[in-house]
Amino acid sequence: TLSTDPIKNESSQKVLFTMKFTVAVSFLLLSGGHAWSSLNMKADGPSSRRTFFEKGAALAGAAAVVAANPNAAQAYSVPDLPYPFEALEPFVDAPTMKIHHDKHHATYVANINKATEGKEQVPVLDLMESAIEAGPAVRNNGGGHYNHAFFWQEMAPPDKAAKTKPSDQLQGLIDKSFGSLDEMKSQFEARAAPGALFGSGWVWICVNKAGDELKLVGTPNQDNPLMKGVIEEGIMFPILGLDVWEHAYYLKYQNRRPEYVSNWWNVVNWDKVSENCAYVVENHAGVPVEG
Repeated sequence: TLSTDPIKNESSQKVLFTMKFTVAVSFLLLSGGHAWSSLNMKADGPSSRRTFFEKGAALAGAAAVVAANPNAAQAYSVPDLPYPFEALEPFVDAPTMKIHHDKHHATYVANINKATEGKEQVPVLDLMESAIEAGPAVRNNGGGHYNHAFFWQEMAPPDKAAKTKPSDQLQGLIDKSFGSLDEMKSQFEARAAPGALFGSGWVWICVNKAGDELKLVGTPNQDNPLMKGVIEEGIMFPILGLDVWEHAYYLKYQNRRPEYVSNWWNVVNWDKVSENCAYVVENHAGVPVEG
């Protein structure tokens, strides 16, 4: 019987759920072990059977931890790339992509999970508006997670990217705001130059809050235009963004950031950017990301 005390009641439910979950996993492991015995009488020997049960015990233990701490299952994660590491060659090299995704992005995710441990998990997009007020851990690592999850999705292998183009809606906003796509690229490259965006940061094409104009924005570190207080005009909604931290290009381009920026257009997926634009204009909100 559960207590009428809500705290005790919640604790009892967690314990009960953990016990049931662990029993279920143990049953599966025992069933699997029986099937293993039947199918592998002549194979591998006792060491493989021992390994099977050791791994199974570890799995049961991990499952029990997750069951006892439901928030752990909802922690932020690094989303898979939608293409292989080498897919953006020769414009973005495979070693950079692997380190960038598996190391740098993973570090931001690990740190935002530490910063939000014990709190209700919300989509990382929901952390952005008040990130500065929330403090450096959320601003830097929440921003780092959102920015990178956004970044991976807007790129595609060069052969695929070459077949994409801005939608009529996006092209109309580009013409209205910059005059032409070529002029937008030129202004973007100038904003991304080391002298214009000193040190580390990002360059963005954003839809303004009214949804009727595009703006070019540069932000330092892992800030983005979704964060209140980053830009004077208030919050804006990114539809395209470029990482100009050195970890994004140094292995291939060293100190030649302008070359990296100009080559990057070869892997921009304009279909995805157009999709971002349509979402923002319709919803007056930031683009959701995975992870």
